[in-house]
Amino acid sequence: MPESLPSCTAGSKAQRQSGRWRAMHTSGMPAGRPKVSVIIPVYNAESYLPACIDSLLAQTLAECEFIFVNDGSRDGSAGVLERYRRLDPRIIVIHQSNAGVSSARNAGLAAARGEFVGFVDADDWAAPELFGTLQSAASDCDVVYSGYIGSADGRESVFHGPFMTGVRMDQAYLREWVLPVYIESDSCNSVCNKLYRKEIIDAHSLSFPQSVALGEDGLFNMRFLCYARAGICLDYAGYYYRETEGSATRRSDSVDYFARTLEVYQSGLPDDVMAALDQEKLEPLKLNKFVRSAISIIHAYYSASTPVSFSQKYRYVRELLNQWLLREALERYRVQNEEQMGRYERMLIRFMLLRSPIGLYCLTAYSNARNKG
Repeated sequence: MPESLPSCTAGSKAQRQSGRWRAMHTSGMPAGRPKVSVIIPVYNAESYLPACIDSLLAQTLAECEFIFVNDGSRDGSAGVLERYRRLDPRIIVIHQSNAGVSSARNAGLAAARGEFVGFVDADDWAAPELFGTLQSAASDCDVVYSGYIGSADGRESVFHGPFMTGVRMDQAYLREWVLPVYIESDSCNSVCNKLYRKEIIDAHSLSFPQSVALGEDGLFNMRFLCYARAGICLDYAGYYYRETEGSATRRSDSVDYFARTLEVYQSGLPDDVMAALDQEKLEPLKLNKFVRSAISIIHAYYSASTPVSFSQKYRYVRELLNQWLLREALERYRVQNEEQMGRYERMLIRFMLLRSPIGLYCLTAYSNARNKG
């Protein structure tokens, strides 16, 4: 396992040609192994970084190291990181050429020395007690879950996962009840409100996949759960998530999320995940995720905040509804979930089967207006 890996602002010719600068040892790092390594990928986050870094330096758990991976930022992020690095020896900075968030997190994992690993996104921030609370609950667990606080349009909402809280979940429970949630839904995918035992990551060479179109966090969580011996979900939320202009629901004009969702649906799962799952449950779970993701995408495209014209929204949804694999999945979904669907979902599925973009627009507009009211 690497020693402490701090900032690298210049590298050898060979290092630069490889596109990645390896961090060197910092004599100012605190002695001993940190309890928690926090990994923060950074890409063009100059305006958000100070708030993020300040929140981490204010953590009540002192035995932390904060590994910032500057993934080829083109703004002033590198300068902000270097200024903070000089102020606190717990800050480690790694500079690399732009390779994406998975690559940045993997670089952080390679450098991490902590007993546990946590993740923070550079435009988010943490309550002072966040990592102390998670680490205290992890004494006999390999993974700790918590809620998070979403911040969008000046409003805050608290979100929790569907798992029971305050009760230790053994390996059998994690595989039978928690792992299937990741197959069926994206709702718990984020790694940012969780804590992971580093020993498990190292023993099984776990990392974030760099060749998938969507769901890197979910795949990392799935693989970790295949080896976790116990976990716990806390009735606590101390991670603050900020929905920025680059977030999924606001980039509908530049990213084809349905194409990515379709690719995920058609792709296989890692071997260790397949081995841990009840195979009879797998296809129904994937089907549910595919159809519900399509519904979420339609909601996102018809959202008032989506920066595209109505005609563009209409054409995109029409093309989505004409995709033969979705039409086939909708029929099976309706049969599979007939007894569980509520009135609104039944109407959504009906309009999707009728391939009616206008009907879906009216239905989602009504739903949005009702929720805001």
